[in-house]
Amino acid sequence: MKRFALLGMTLCWSLLLHAQENSPKKTLINEDIWAKNYFAAKSINGLQSMKDGKRYSSFYTDPTSKQNYILAYSYATGKVTDTIVSEADLQIKLPNEIVQIKLEDYYFSDDEKYIIITNATERIYRRSTKSLCYIYDRSTKTLQNLSDYGKQQFATVSPDGLNVAFARENNLFIRNIANRTETKITDDGAWEQIINGGTDWVNEEEFAFTRAFFWSPDSKKIAYYKFNESNVKRFSMTQYGDLYPNEYQYKYPKAGEENATVSLHIYDLQNQQTIPVAIGNDSTQYIPRIKWTNQPNTLCVLRLNRHQDNLDYLIVNANTGKSTVILNEKSTTYIDINDDLYFLKNSNQFIISSEKDGFNHLYLYDLKGKLINQITKGNWDLTSFYGLNEKENTIYFQAAAVNAMQREIYSIGINGKGMKQLSKSIGTNNATFSSNCAYYINFYSNANTPNFISLHDQTGLEMRVLETNQTLKNRLNEFALSKKEFLTIPTENNTLLNAWMIKPQDFDAKKKYPVFMFLYGGPGSQQVTDAWGSANYMWYQMLAAKGYIVVCVDNRGTGARGSAFKKCTFLQLGKLEIADQINAAKWLGAQSYVDASRIGIQGWSFGGYMSALAITKGADFFKMAIAVAPVTNWKYYDSIYTERYLHTPKENNAGFEENSPINFVDKIKGKFLIIHGTADDNVHFQNSVDMVNAMIKANKKFESAYYPNKNHSIAGGTTRLHLYNLMTDFILTNL
Repeated sequence: MKRFALLGMTLCWSLLLHAQENSPKKTLINEDIWAKNYFAAKSINGLQSMKDGKRYSSFYTDPTSKQNYILAYSYATGKVTDTIVSEADLQIKLPNEIVQIKLEDYYFSDDEKYIIITNATERIYRRSTKSLCYIYDRSTKTLQNLSDYGKQQFATVSPDGLNVAFARENNLFIRNIANRTETKITDDGAWEQIINGGTDWVNEEEFAFTRAFFWSPDSKKIAYYKFNESNVKRFSMTQYGDLYPNEYQYKYPKAGEENATVSLHIYDLQNQQTIPVAIGNDSTQYIPRIKWTNQPNTLCVLRLNRHQDNLDYLIVNANTGKSTVILNEKSTTYIDINDDLYFLKNSNQFIISSEKDGFNHLYLYDLKGKLINQITKGNWDLTSFYGLNEKENTIYFQAAAVNAMQREIYSIGINGKGMKQLSKSIGTNNATFSSNCAYYINFYSNANTPNFISLHDQTGLEMRVLETNQTLKNRLNEFALSKKEFLTIPTENNTLLNAWMIKPQDFDAKKKYPVFMFLYGGPGSQQVTDAWGSANYMWYQMLAAKGYIVVCVDNRGTGARGSAFKKCTFLQLGKLEIADQINAAKWLGAQSYVDASRIGIQGWSFGGYMSALAITKGADFFKMAIAVAPVTNWKYYDSIYTERYLHTPKENNAGFEENSPINFVDKIKGKFLIIHGTADDNVHFQNSVDMVNAMIKANKKFESAYYPNKNHSIAGGTTRLHLYNLMTDFILTNL
């Protein structure tokens, strides 16, 4: 009887699966993708490795009470070892009321006794924010506000756990935790003039850092930046909504214009004195990184010239401010800045990454600048440096060693021997290691599979699965989806370009299909990767379901294929990139299943720039283009980014003029839609306004859309839904 019951259950289950596989598939719509967030993959939020290397913390939300917690989990067992903080404990007691504080984000002190809790956060630019910050004492479960005088930025507890440094209104402060006194380190901070402890707009955007002060290892000193942007020209944006619109102004240096000058200073807490750091007399130079070594009175400073082709590593005596250049790197093109600077705790050595042998690799030096050895080697790029287990002298990193489209996790000895691949799954593997590199959490996906999150030991052995995203996988099975396929497309000089393609599910090679191309194409970027693409991926699937072949091509200048491939666009940004996209369109048009008269293209930001070039310089090959937030004239874009690749307009006028789409509007033949947010602080609305004006003067037809008060991301509320409905309708009508 039991055997027959089991057979019956198995039969029922098989019939159920068969019914699901053959049930009518749902139709993809923009509302599900962009409004309902129907296809969002689950992840682990607030993940941080704890100091002991045996536990990690993350956010947890109780599904019933909706109460937020920070929980600690054991790497070894997966069990919850501690409730670090409950949102219910986050209360400020005032004379007549108790104020409940929402748990938005958190940062541990080095000893993990205190947690900085941020609340009521306001976004300033892409990376910068200001918040009401609170100090939570884990031992007493008490909460105190960091300051009574306005929102703060970058609150950071000193290594000894006695003080918190933070910035407010362009000045730098220290708050004593025990006696609650607040000391003002600087007093010359002023809006649009002097910034202490934070960055100006262009350094934040292009060197990717916002906090510009750092505690010494012994907590006795703070090294900090001072930006003087008094002579930087203002950019003005109109903000709509009131009876009389407001004018918002901020300092934005464009290509060839004057930058803020930067200086470095070291504040001594004991004598309350500040000394300047000797960084040289070149007022045009950049200081993209500073970092304390493990010696309390020794600071490392990276100094980069304005052309960004000459990088110095300086060692600074923190007691005197005097500096010595210990290492110099030069390039015939440019040098990219990263965070791969690691000082060994047990020796006077440090690790950096560099592209100086043609590919990005790790190098070991001593503090006098002598090369000990090159750690990684080969015709492939290291893409992330995860850390070093100093007891075992083992380094952990991510690389595109198999091919540019995939990512693997590896270990190697600090002597450059014994390289071992730890990840087993083919696609994209991205790790978060424990503080002692004994464990890592791997975030894996491929082009057609959402995030699979698993925990591993340092050998790569999978210990447990943390998230399968099975709910999302089941949801995806409700729709008729096509597989994303990878291919290579040859250029005119026989360079092979990586590409992906999504065909309609009922694809018939005997028919001819329109092609919709998506691209970004900017220096060092990649869109053709074997990784899950989330909402955009579903939009492409929706277009494929409507009968379009969707294609993306990574042109020359993109990443993970060595510095020669990436930097060949130097001083001629846009020239080779658009030649490759035009060539790809020609190649696609030659395929028997493609209607060569119906090829369109769309991109955002640099991709918008490329789309504008496609409908101008590539007018004979593209029937339609959509440019979202495009650069249309490189003279309008910021100094650091533009000059890295083109130098200044005075030095390289041809590079600017010959590859800015605003100069080629007379070539437009096809349908063109240009879209921009009016409050875009990054790629200014000016780019689209002047492009439109040029098209009007040339009597060219076009369509345009603008999103009031929206920045570069054009998001918020129903904005994305409206935007993608707009683009979808334009594609269906014109392609």
